[in-house]
Amino acid sequence: MTLTALVLDVQGMEAESLSDALLEAGALSVTGEEAHASASAPNPADLNEPASWPRVRLTALCGTEQDPQQLLRRACEASGVAIRGHELKNIPDEDWVARSRDHFGPIRVSQRLQIVPTWHVPSNTDAISIVLDPGLAFGTGEHASTRLCLRWLERRIRGGETVLDYGCGSGILAIAALKLGAARAVGLDIDPNAVAAARANARRNGVGGEFVESCSSLTFTADVVVANILAQPLKLLAPLLADRCRQGGLMALSGILVDQARNVQESYASWIAFESPEEEDGWVCLSGVKR
Repeated sequence: MTLTALVLDVQGMEAESLSDALLEAGALSVTGEEAHASASAPNPADLNEPASWPRVRLTALCGTEQDPQQLLRRACEASGVAIRGHELKNIPDEDWVARSRDHFGPIRVSQRLQIVPTWHVPSNTDAISIVLDPGLAFGTGEHASTRLCLRWLERRIRGGETVLDYGCGSGILAIAALKLGAARAVGLDIDPNAVAAARANARRNGVGGEFVESCSSLTFTADVVVANILAQPLKLLAPLLADRCRQGGLMALSGILVDQARNVQESYASWIAFESPEEEDGWVCLSGVKR
């Protein structure tokens, strides 16, 4: 597969939110390096404390079916980062998914939950294992926002619930909910690659999750609604997500930076009675009860 690299320089404080938005918009991977450091060929890896650098050079890998200009536009709109000057580079053909496996090992989320890539053997047989191959979808459990949501589900799922996972990515949250005892979990994502990956991951885990691309499929109200996306889309989706949560139901919102939490919370204040937020590595999970 021939890839195109979308390369742009951003402020250090913008790097993490824009990189997440690029992944949500469909980038195969996003890497970051200090903007004035010596350049090297991009390879899939996590950002290394980009906020500590004054300027960060982001490189987003795009497949042949993707329009890098549209991908950047969507990511900037979602993250609230102004569109910058950028350049496009052709990248030699490589098995990027296979190479990215070097950076994704088993993750211990809590005493009860662990995430195990398909190419590893579970080390703790007493924990609930979520067997995962993210493919081209977002959601491996490495990101703080995903871990916050997983721990929230672990505390809140009692058994028998109907769960809506909006922006499901790899399906990790819906699958975790079912393994924790939920009776039904429906995941929605606008990216067909994510829906395909989520369905495959549900089969790997022996659970019957339902994964769809269209909001028209959301004809039910859920006991539990979880959305781990980004702050701007969460604000726009407030009426829809609130409508899909039953009265007295539970909601968790993540993918939110600390300084974005108040604005997101205000967007849901008419419907949700929020508890104290939880924070990890500068990211926040907002949760509460539907009035």
